Amino acid sequence: MVLQSLILCYLVLPISLSLAADYFNPNATGIKLQNGFERIHIQPFGNHGFRVRASLLRDPTGREPSALIDPPLEGPSSKGLEHSITIPFRGNATVRNGNLVVDVSFGVTSFSRVEPNGTLTLLTSEYADTKVLPARYYVQDIHGQSFQAQFGFSADPDEMFFGTGQHACCKDHTVNKKGQIVDLINYNSHVTLPIWMSNKGYLMFFNYPGQGRIEFDRLRTRFVADEATVVDYWITTAPPEDYDALQQQFTGVTGRQPTPPDFSLGFQQSKLRYYNQTQIIDLAQRFHDEQVPISLIVIDFFAWKFQGDWSLDVDVWPDPTAMAAEVKRLTGAELMVSLWPSVEDLSENYLTLQEEGLLAITRDGTGIQDSFEGVYTRLIDSTNPDAREFLWKRLNDSYFSKGIHNFWIDQADGGTLGEPFENNGQSISSIPYSRSFTQYFLGSQEGFGKMYPWLHQQAIQEGFQNLTGTDSSQESCEYMSLTRSTFIGGQRFCSYLWSGDTDSKFDVLLQQITAGVSVAASGISSWTLDIGGFAGLDIDTDEGKELFVRWFSMGVFLPYTRVHGTRSCNIPRTSTLPHANPCPNEPWSYGEDNFVILKKYIALRYQLIPYVKTLFQMLHTSGKVILRPLYFDFSKSDEFVRKGTKTNDPVVVHQFMFGPRLLVAPVGEFGVKTWDVYLPKLDTQTWKHWQVTTNQIPRWTDHDFGKGGMSITIDAPLDQIPVFYLGDKDDILNGNI
Repeated sequence: MVLQSLILCYLVLPISLSLAADYFNPNATGIKLQNGFERIHIQPFGNHGFRVRASLLRDPTGREPSALIDPPLEGPSSKGLEHSITIPFRGNATVRNGNLVVDVSFGVTSFSRVEPNGTLTLLTSEYADTKVLPARYYVQDIHGQSFQAQFGFSADPDEMFFGTGQHACCKDHTVNKKGQIVDLINYNSHVTLPIWMSNKGYLMFFNYPGQGRIEFDRLRTRFVADEATVVDYWITTAPPEDYDALQQQFTGVTGRQPTPPDFSLGFQQSKLRYYNQTQIIDLAQRFHDEQVPISLIVIDFFAWKFQGDWSLDVDVWPDPTAMAAEVKRLTGAELMVSLWPSVEDLSENYLTLQEEGLLAITRDGTGIQDSFEGVYTRLIDSTNPDAREFLWKRLNDSYFSKGIHNFWIDQADGGTLGEPFENNGQSISSIPYSRSFTQYFLGSQEGFGKMYPWLHQQAIQEGFQNLTGTDSSQESCEYMSLTRSTFIGGQRFCSYLWSGDTDSKFDVLLQQITAGVSVAASGISSWTLDIGGFAGLDIDTDEGKELFVRWFSMGVFLPYTRVHGTRSCNIPRTSTLPHANPCPNEPWSYGEDNFVILKKYIALRYQLIPYVKTLFQMLHTSGKVILRPLYFDFSKSDEFVRKGTKTNDPVVVHQFMFGPRLLVAPVGEFGVKTWDVYLPKLDTQTWKHWQVTTNQIPRWTDHDFGKGGMSITIDAPLDQIPVFYLGDKDDILNGNI
């Protein structure tokens, strides 16, 4: 460290003593370290950031699949592999970009933050010890250019790490991931992402779309890539616990969310499933007659005849154009239709897709990827641009041109039909190919699997852009896709993520808070869930009805308010169509008293739309997170929040901020009438209670609880979710925040 300090004094301080007032432009275009077979490129990239690329035997091509935007929205570009410093094995060099300094000392890389007083704070370095595997450790695949890589970085024992995407339902109630191992593979509800923020004031992102893991050990954080040709990571810094600054810099190099259309911010109605055209028309008529506003109605899976048709079955959906027009006339709502990637051999598209090579294969031939509803299926290979073009043409011909403009990307998690097992638990006993043997146009599941859902989103995005004449830098969306999986950079699309198939339980309602804030801390704020949970809710029981109302009250304070799920009830099935569940899932399905409450909550959501629009505008311009864990805003001022975050105390992690003005503490137990809430400590403002009354129009009672720093027990009958607000309520309702 002494030598490192001397190097920094020599190379950094003479260049500028103005360390805080002005942005420090990079004092070099980059460093190249060649260590025999290993090539390391370190370049200033984005604001206060560096991009590091490591490869074996050859330099990176620069054409590898990447979630990074080059040039970035803000800050310096890598300009290919440009570098002005070349150093040998165990060489030394130092470069500064903004307030981040990278130092290579005897071949070991470290990153430090320049403080306002000119001192340096070590953030992390390649992990070293007296006896330890090298921090950059490779195992080369003798069959090609790929290799396995393990990159280790120093960590403090009490350091906290946040982000890493969305972890699988339904037991993980954590926001601090220290001590965990995160598996980098996508499946239903599990959308882990290789990005983490530290409470020390830095963010690391591994630009790697394959399978692997992150190990948050006591003294070492290790990233493992199962199959890579380049290890590509990015790091940035901000003052400790300034998570908004980290997110602004991160989305500056990975892209920002376009603002969604207004209709998507209203109430979205779905269930598993509406299975004919008459049901959709009757549903719209009922919403019209009940005078309940609705913005989106969803037609779920198996509305097709065969998997891979990507069209409605004309036997039960005879006139989609008339249906969409009638729904619009009655309610003003848009329609959304489910899209699966699976293709069975009876599909009208199967032979064309097979002959043109537009289906994913297996390592040793065409093979089978999975099965569903008793038939074997293949996946359309959306990593192939020709396949994306084919898919969009079908979607346009079948849906978009007929007035159905929004698409639900379901099951497209990659590898198989999106589960961590084969056959979806059906009677077909086995398939002779495992999930990881899937091979794409882009490469293998191990090396590129996380790009599959991302490129499936892009298929829809490319279609939207072609029809509307917009480009990839668009600022707003006319229509949206809903997806169950994504990768970093998915926020650049007109798309939103939901948390997959969750259990309908009270503890899962609370678990979804930690899932939502963790994926938001990973750069994905355009997020929602199944209100009521996906499976296990019996609408004929008191507990099922109460769970739905409690979950709905939380859903009002999410980026999107979306009802979905499969329900149990005492209504017998009369249709022989697949998954033709007759059990209702509409606001009036949970009893008359609860219908009154739900109508009030729906009215409240529409009252909040100006506020929600402003949150999305802030997200688009600065990457400012919408669904905010308490540590985002209160770690600096409140030791209780800091300690509770470190231990994942439910009192802290089961509450969240919806934007900068609203604190939401959902009720997560059956039968309770009060709820304990922790009000974080404030410096100047005070917490005011927002009591939602039982009449049709919500209002604030404005009871002032002071500057917080205390726990309170608040009345929480079924029609009153505990919500507290900051500032002026008229400003909130008008979106002036």
